[in-house]
Amino acid sequence: MTFDELGLSQKVLAAVEASGYTQPTPIQEQAIPPALQGRDILGIAQTGTGKTAAFVLPMLCRLEQGRARARMPRTLILEPTRELAAQVEASFAKYGANHKLNVALLIGGVAFGDQEAKIMRGADVLIATPGRLLDFYERGKLLLTNIEILVIDEADRMLDMGFIPDIERICKLVPFTRQTLFFSATMPPEITRLTEAFLHNPVRIEVARASSTAATIRQALVATHGHGEKRETLRRLLRGAENFKNAIIFCNRKRDVAILHRSLDKHGFSAGALHGDMDQLARMASLDAFKNGDVTLLVCSDVAARGLDIPDVSHVFNFDVPTHSEDYVHRIGRTGRAGRSGTAVTLVTGEDRKYLDQIETLIGNKIDWEGPGLDELPPAEETPRPARGRERIRSGERSRRPAAAERAEPARARPRRPSESDTRPPTYGDRRDRRTPRPREDDGPPVIGLGDHIPSFLLRPVVLKPAKVGEE
Repeated sequence: MTFDELGLSQKVLAAVEASGYTQPTPIQEQAIPPALQGRDILGIAQTGTGKTAAFVLPMLCRLEQGRARARMPRTLILEPTRELAAQVEASFAKYGANHKLNVALLIGGVAFGDQEAKIMRGADVLIATPGRLLDFYERGKLLLTNIEILVIDEADRMLDMGFIPDIERICKLVPFTRQTLFFSATMPPEITRLTEAFLHNPVRIEVARASSTAATIRQALVATHGHGEKRETLRRLLRGAENFKNAIIFCNRKRDVAILHRSLDKHGFSAGALHGDMDQLARMASLDAFKNGDVTLLVCSDVAARGLDIPDVSHVFNFDVPTHSEDYVHRIGRTGRAGRSGTAVTLVTGEDRKYLDQIETLIGNKIDWEGPGLDELPPAEETPRPARGRERIRSGERSRRPAAAERAEPARARPRRPSESDTRPPTYGDRRDRRTPRPREDDGPPVIGLGDHIPSFLLRPVVLKPAKVGEE
């Protein structure tokens, strides 16, 4: 089947042909015709199968009639991350080259002023992350009463990021008569409940078994120990990789992303970093540098695991085994896209056994070990750590520092010139001599009367004047 048989308009077909595509993918072939008819769609497909074009192309056809009004967009696309939202915007720019549509992007990390100006002009297509969208709505800058098509993309990622309450609220704000297109790579029970609540008689399209991996990806496991040896294992794999062009390296924590990035940079690798704590400009710059080939390695967290369209990635390395088995499917889906072959290598330590079992249960296959497995791995060589503090005291080891008496001996042997402060009596309360203790008097027995001390004015002799005659 070709795109000409799907019922797309001539403007859209011309843009698709200019992009170099001739045959639709299975998800596009099954989703585009019912989407053009206005049916709700529940699409389940593994990552890298062309889900974005499956909703962008029919939306462009539907938007050829009519115009948007100020603050009232006609269509709404919800994405879990800023990178995915920016990628969908690029798809509209590519496939909508023959359309005069206003596309607005509402994501965090960007000033409100420019985004508000696009909304006020009238947006035919609004692409947003849930948090920024609700922020605009609560400020009164956006009305959702004119939404004709609602797209919820990467729904399982929305669940992982805690966006499901926001999605439920947004679905209640848009008109009941809208068309809903719902796409996800996995279908956990929470997502199933969401589809049952907000989709009306949807067309279910499942082009691959849920949570399956592409057959074009060669998967392998490498056993290793942790910490520095794990980084050394990764460097060895990078230097010896076959048909290596570039690679995305996934870590579980943002802190480990920064540590691994510095380590690779120190050992001469061309690497960039991408994680959620980076501002939007830095994230886009790092992603563009990897796409353009300025760097060959991209060390990232799971913020780059979902839906990013980087067509030609030769290798994916899981530096950490993902704690959520669904993330493994999305991570390795960054390679082997559009029919290309790819390699996904996962570094496994002894602490990762239960996560590895969950992944193999999810994908329904056993992943082969490259080299010795965990049970055959020789024990790690422990470098003896020098004793410290109380450990030296318990072991009887003498401290390298000389004793106090030995350190003070040379000081007593050297004569010192007396200074003025040596001869000056201490002044109590003086800041320069706070260490000198103030003397305290002994109270002794209680004092009766004046005690032994008689004031001097009482000891002065009294001179009596002689009395005058007649005064007696």
